[in-house]
Amino acid sequence: MSYHALWVMRPPRRRGWIGHVRPESRRRRLQLLGRTPGGPEGSAHEIPYEKGPPMSFWDFFLLMIWTYVFIAYLFLLFHIIGDIFRDKDLGGVAKAAWLIGLIVFPFLLALVYLIVRGRGMAERQAARVGQARADTDQYIKSVASTSSPADQIASAKALQDSGSITQAEFDQLKAKALA
Repeated sequence: MSYHALWVMRPPRRRGWIGHVRPESRRRRLQLLGRTPGGPEGSAHEIPYEKGPPMSFWDFFLLMIWTYVFIAYLFLLFHIIGDIFRDKDLGGVAKAAWLIGLIVFPFLLALVYLIVRGRGMAERQAARVGQARADTDQYIKSVASTSSPADQIASAKALQDSGSITQAEFDQLKAKALA
């Protein structure tokens, strides 16, 4: 008998209503729970599970507080790890030791790091912010036009001669350049 003939005689197994569970085993499960399919307790398609007690307002409030604390801790942990790797005074072995310690004892060593190196952490952050501000100011000054009032009046006169601006607009630009 060929493979095709076997397939025709015995069709492939089909999945039941719930994932991989066949309807026969689901029916048996309902019987074990004391429910009969289609009975007064529910239909044959009801999924039996035990429902826990509802969450009260204070349970939800406590969950929100702990979620906030956990997210704040993650921010702190990433800030500490960033500070460890950006510190130029700290050697490689010390960086590795702090990092391994933060992995093994995360809450304890985060607190110790803030106590021991917190002031230096703040000073390094302030220095980085000051350096970034100075770099930004330097870049803005380099791209801003620093032409003299005479150059501005000359470019306004060239615009007036080409007919791009009127005499009133030229006078306004001239007053702005001289102010």
